[in-house]
Amino acid sequence: MEIKKAHTILKYKIQPKVKISTQGIFKCYKDVMITFCLVVGPLQLVSYPSVQMVGIRTGLPLPSGWEMFMQLLVYFLVEDYTNYWIHRWLHCKWGYDKIHSVHHEYTAPIGFAAPYAHWAEVLILGIPSFLGPAMVPGHMITFWAWITLRQIEALETHCGYDFPWTPTKYIPFYGGAEYHDYHHYVGGLSQSNFASVFTYCDYIYGTDKGYRYQKQYLEKMKEADRSNIDGINSKSE
Repeated sequence: MEIKKAHTILKYKIQPKVKISTQGIFKCYKDVMITFCLVVGPLQLVSYPSVQMVGIRTGLPLPSGWEMFMQLLVYFLVEDYTNYWIHRWLHCKWGYDKIHSVHHEYTAPIGFAAPYAHWAEVLILGIPSFLGPAMVPGHMITFWAWITLRQIEALETHCGYDFPWTPTKYIPFYGGAEYHDYHHYVGGLSQSNFASVFTYCDYIYGTDKGYRYQKQYLEKMKEADRSNIDGINSKSE
């Protein structure tokens, strides 16, 4: 989307004035691939023993739809809550300067910026994703579904576009691209919108005040613009 820049899509871009060069996009892609090969790749050597250790099933019977749904819900809630606190820690001076600043190089994120991070952050923020399955082990199919959904969610929240038709708009307390984009827009000084999936942690702990204030301010500006346009139209008639 960033390369083609189709006009039908650009109207949904959250930060339309920010342009990322093709070179910048491919640099992001290259660095992510290097990190995955050097950090995530070797972890595959211990993946199966880890699956056996926590008790994830690999044989029959297959899980029911209800079992999968409930376990996936637990995984999302556990990941979201744990990620929230680790993310807040990464925004302290030491955590940000030494680790998290790499991820914030993109103040207007793109999909591939989701895993674009310091190698230590890839490992640290991987813990919340595996904590849920370790606490409530299910079937390997459920685990695969969880990892797939988690990656799709991460790509969506970093895509830089707020599409009105996305099904996630109907999920209660879901943050989405616009919510997380604000966190990147503010940058290293951001003390807002830390949660990875839902918004309830930021609301409970008061770390969404800047975001809500900006939303209210922009809404007032839009209202004023609409009033001015209506006033001009009525005078011309």
